[in-house]
Amino acid sequence: MKKHLTFLFALLIGTQQLCAQSTSSQQLDEFIKQKGDGFNIAYDKKDEKTYNSLLSEYLVLHENLPADEKKERTYELSNIYYNLTCIYSLLGNKSSAINCFKKSMDAGYNNYGHVQLDTDLDNIRKEEEFIALNKKLKTTGDYLDILKKANKYNLSDNRPLPVFSYQSSDDPKLSALRKGFNLDSIAGQGNDVLKILNLLHWVHDLVPHDGINGNPEVKNAISMVEVCKKDGRGLNCRGLALVLNECYLAMGIKSRIVTCLPKDSLKIDQDCHVINSVYSESLKKWLWIDPTFDAYVMNEKGEMLSIEEVRERLITDKTLILNPDANWNNQQAQTKEHYLENYMAKNLYMLECPTSSEYNMETNAEGKTYNYIRLLPLNYHEQKPDIEEEKRTQKNTTWNTYKTNNPKVFWEH
Repeated sequence: MKKHLTFLFALLIGTQQLCAQSTSSQQLDEFIKQKGDGFNIAYDKKDEKTYNSLLSEYLVLHENLPADEKKERTYELSNIYYNLTCIYSLLGNKSSAINCFKKSMDAGYNNYGHVQLDTDLDNIRKEEEFIALNKKLKTTGDYLDILKKANKYNLSDNRPLPVFSYQSSDDPKLSALRKGFNLDSIAGQGNDVLKILNLLHWVHDLVPHDGINGNPEVKNAISMVEVCKKDGRGLNCRGLALVLNECYLAMGIKSRIVTCLPKDSLKIDQDCHVINSVYSESLKKWLWIDPTFDAYVMNEKGEMLSIEEVRERLITDKTLILNPDANWNNQQAQTKEHYLENYMAKNLYMLECPTSSEYNMETNAEGKTYNYIRLLPLNYHEQKPDIEEEKRTQKNTTWNTYKTNNPKVFWEH
C-alpha cells in the first residue's frame, strides 16, 4: 500500500506562494515529470533493480539542491525511500526493508497511521528494529493522537482581529464569472445545499488536481481555468479552492478558503491542505467542502458537517461518514480511514483563512496588504507574536497573519 510518487508530490504545494526555484530544483522537477511514474511501475513489478537505479539518479539531483530547497523536498525523498521499504518487505528482504524504513524516517517520513495500515510491511512488523522505529515514529507521527491533544481553545481570547468580509455577487467581476461559466445552470434549481454540492462536483471534474507546477501567477477563476485548458494542466489544492470559492461568491453564497495545517513541531512537514468552508443559509452552518477530493462529511444521521464539527468528532471518536464518491482526480477513491483519520487528522491541527473573501484575492498586486487569521490550539508551541508580518519586496506587498485561540470569532459568519 505505497504512496504513489506523482500523487504525493501533487499534494505538497498548498501554501500561499511557491518559493523561487533554483536550476537544480527545476532539474529535479523535470526528472519527476519524465521518470516519476517509473517509481510506481517498479513498485508494481517489485523491481528493486529499476527502482534503485531511479533512486540513484534522483539522489544525484537532490544532492545538488541548495540547503533550503533540500529541506523543502524531504517529504518527497522520504516517500521514495518508504516505497522502496515496501518493495524489500514484499520480497522478504527484511534487513534492506528496515534499513530503507530508517532512511525514510531520517528523511522526514512521519505518517504513523499509514504505517499501521500498510500490509506491505507485514513481513517486518515483528522484527525488533522495526518495532523500535515504529515506536519512535508514534511520538511525532500519530496524527490522530496529536490532534486529540489539541482539543483546548480559549473562548475568552479577545485579541483584536480584522473583520471577515465577503464580496457581493453584484460585483462586476463576479457577475461576469457567473455568466461566463453559466453557473446558474450548473448550480441548478434546488436548495442552497444542492447548489453547493453541484458546484463542488463541477469544479472537481473541470480542472484536475496537480501540485507539480503550482498555480498560475494570476489567481482568479476565469484566468486559472483558461490557463489550465490552454496548457493541459491542473491546479494544486489551493488553486482549486480559490476557483470554487469565487464560484460560490458569484452565486451569493458565503465561502472561504481554509488552509488546514499540521503541528509540525519538527519542522519537516511541507504538506498542508486547502479546502472550502461554505455557509448554508438553509442549514444555518458552515459546511466542509473539498474540491481536491470531491469530498464532504456527514454524521450518523446523514447531516453535513462543518470543518469545526469534523475536527471535534475526530477528537472525540464520534461517527464520521465520508461521501461515497469522494476521490482524487476520478482515479483514486478515498476512505474515511485514510482521508479523515490520517491525512486530515494531521492537517486539522490549526486553521487559517484570509479575512477578505473576494475575486482575485491572492494575486500579487503592487503595494497590497493581505490579512489572514490563524486559529491555534492552546498546546501549540508557537503562540507569539500576536501578529506575524512578512514584507515581500518584489511587489512591495505585506502579508499579515493574526493569531487567535478563539474558534467562536474564527467561525463567525
